[in-house]
Amino acid sequence: MNSREEQLKAFDRLLTIMDDLREKCPWDRKQTMESLRHLTIEETYELGDAILDNDLEEVRKELGDVLLHLVFYAKIGSETKDFDIADVANGICEKLISRHPHIYGDVKVENEDDVKKNWENLKLKEGKKSVLEGVPRSLPALVKATRIQDKVSGVGFDWENPAQVFAKVQEELEEFQDEVNNVDKDKMEAEFGDVLFSMINYARFLNINPENALERTNKKFIKRFQYLESKAEENKKQLKDMTLAEMDVFWNEAKKL
Repeated sequence: MNSREEQLKAFDRLLTIMDDLREKCPWDRKQTMESLRHLTIEETYELGDAILDNDLEEVRKELGDVLLHLVFYAKIGSETKDFDIADVANGICEKLISRHPHIYGDVKVENEDDVKKNWENLKLKEGKKSVLEGVPRSLPALVKATRIQDKVSGVGFDWENPAQVFAKVQEELEEFQDEVNNVDKDKMEAEFGDVLFSMINYARFLNINPENALERTNKKFIKRFQYLESKAEENKKQLKDMTLAEMDVFWNEAKKL
C-alpha cells in the first residue's frame, strides 16, 4: 500500500489536474454544480453496483470517479470564494471530532448503539429541530424509510425485539388484505406502504440492508430471465409463444446455475 506521503502526493496531483481542466477544457469550464448533480448521482449508483458485485477493481475505479466529482464541486466553490477543498476537509474533520466525544473527549460508550444515540443527540444540540432533518428529500423511498427508522431509533423510538416487529408485519399484511378485499385502491396503496415500511423495519432488526437485499434479488431475477431468453432463442421460440410450463423448465434450470 502507498505511504501517507504518496497518498497526499496523489491527491495534490488530482487537484492540479482539476485546476488545469477547469482552465483549459471547454467541457470542464462549462460545468456548474447543477449540471454535475445528476452525473454525481449516476456515479454513486455505479459505485453501489460495484460494491454489490464485490468487484474491488471496479470499486477502485468508481471511487476515483466520485472523488473527482467532490474535487470538482470544491473547485467551483473556490471560484466563487465560498469554500475550497481545505474548507470541505476541515469541516468534516471538525464534525467527526465533535460527534465522537468517546474518542476525542471523556464520554464513555458500551457499544455501537450508544454511539448512534450520542450521534443523534449531538445533532440536536447543534441546532437541529428534528432528528429527521438530515434525511434527504430526494432519496428513493426504500432508502429513505431505512434512514428514517435508523434515525428515530437513535433517540430511543423503537421496538424492543424482532418478535414485536414481525407481529407488526403480520398486522399490516392483514390490514392490507382487508383493503384488497374491499377493492379500495387508495386504501390498498396506503396499507401496502405500511407493509413495506414494517418489512424494512423488520429487516433492520435482523441486520439486513433492505436496499441491498432487493437489489440482489433484482440481479438474480435478471440473470435467470436472461437465461430463459437465451434458451428460448436456442430453441427458436418466442417467449410470448411459450406456455408457462415450458418457461418453468428453463427457469428451474437457471435456478441451479
